[in-house]
Amino acid sequence: MAELRERLLPRKPSVAAVPLPSTAARESPPCCRPLFQGVDFSELKKRGQSLRSWIRVDAATGGSQVIEVDKFTMMRRCDLPARDLRLLDPVFIYPSTILGRERAIVVNLEKIRCIITADEVLLLNSFDGYVLQYVVELQRRLAAGTRDALDGGTPSPDYLPFEFRALEVALEAACTFLDAQASDLEIEAYPLLDELTSKISTLNLERVRRLKSRLVALTRRVQKARDEIEQLMDDDGDMAEMYLTEKKMHMDSSLDGDQSLHGSSSAGDGVSVSSPVSPVSPPESRKLEKTLSLSRSRYESTKCSDSTTENIEELEMLLEAYFVVIDSTLNKLTSLKEYIDDTEDFINIQLDNVRNQLIQFELLLTTATFVVTIFGVVAGIFGMNFEIALFKAPSAFQWVLMITGVSGVIIFSLFLYYFKYRRLMPL
Repeated sequence: MAELRERLLPRKPSVAAVPLPSTAARESPPCCRPLFQGVDFSELKKRGQSLRSWIRVDAATGGSQVIEVDKFTMMRRCDLPARDLRLLDPVFIYPSTILGRERAIVVNLEKIRCIITADEVLLLNSFDGYVLQYVVELQRRLAAGTRDALDGGTPSPDYLPFEFRALEVALEAACTFLDAQASDLEIEAYPLLDELTSKISTLNLERVRRLKSRLVALTRRVQKARDEIEQLMDDDGDMAEMYLTEKKMHMDSSLDGDQSLHGSSSAGDGVSVSSPVSPVSPPESRKLEKTLSLSRSRYESTKCSDSTTENIEELEMLLEAYFVVIDSTLNKLTSLKEYIDDTEDFINIQLDNVRNQLIQFELLLTTATFVVTIFGVVAGIFGMNFEIALFKAPSAFQWVLMITGVSGVIIFSLFLYYFKYRRLMPL
């Protein structure tokens, strides 16, 4: 991966050493001491203006380079507000977001955090493998499109503009990353759950708890990415904002039209100087010019709306394809969650069964203790110091023991029968 990064990205230029200010300049006079000593407010001001490393991929050549741009320069370059750039800050963790702006598309999809314009892709520089794979894949697709154009072949029906191809690579990278994490979680989860059903222990329960926490976090991320794609598909205005190439072409054509209009007006001024005409034009020519301008504007608006509808359908098909992919990943995680819930229900049933067995054993032990207590009561009666005629009979003690034993067995059998009868009764 290091060799790929060194081959893909050029080395950053060395930064010249900046001379430090002198000691006399750094020392402040005693009368001008700062209010909060030990707080460097210049560093606090420069913290928001610090340079950040970006990987720039050019749309025309497909080449990549590392540039260092501060936040305000990036805002002016891509015409973005500060809150959009805050979504790309690696310090903070934001959910998956795809925003269509006037001149750029802000993409925050898991590891891929980039700004897509009609001419370039600005990707936050990172050592992560998915970022480098994104750059390599985007360069490969751009090179393939350039090769087809040089060969003189016609573009394929599914040809997409640059911003859509860059967005497609970002969606593919995000879906691949989430699906890989879901697959790893499945590989780890199913054997662990099967082991838990066979052996319930504290260690296995702790491992399953951690596994479920990871599953909930991953499901939340996948659900947010799916909701973002679905919300984008449901809003035609957001999808129309994301067609940057068409907006750039319309802007260039309008600029060319303005330049030609200024040129013709200047030429008209020259003619009016050489040969003056009447300042009042005929009303028929005014009506004809107004009619022609209205028809021309209606034709351009109809053509623009038709092309916008077609491009929205192209983008909608692109988003729908990856919506199916992310939805399958979410279904996979949902199935895993249902399997975990079924395992928990099975474990609860097992624990209830063990609890019922303990209650049964406790009841048997209580009944046996009651039977033995009867013998103790009989023995205590015969051991008292008062005269009874039954004590003088030679076999009275044996008969009392026999009657007591039979009574205890009958009582014990009645308890057992009542217990089994209650278990067989429906709730």
